Amino acid sequence: MSRAFAGMCAGMALAFAGFFGGFGAFLPVAALGGLGWAAGRWFDGGGRVQDLRDGYERSRR
Repeated sequence: MSRAFAGMCAGMALAFAGFFGGFGAFLPVAALGGLGWAAGRWFDGGGRVQDLRDGYERSRR
C-alpha cells in the first residue's frame, strides 16, 4: 500500500467521523485528508524532510 493511499484512507476515516459532526466538521476534515494525501504523495515521490527544511531556510533569507 502506498503512503498516498494510506493518507487518503486516514482522511476518509476522519471524514466518516466528521460526518456525524455536521458540515462544520466536514470542511476541516476534508482539508486534513487532502494534506494527508499530498504528504503521502510527496514522500512516495522521494521527498525528504531535509528538502522542506532547506526550502524554509532559503525563504527566510
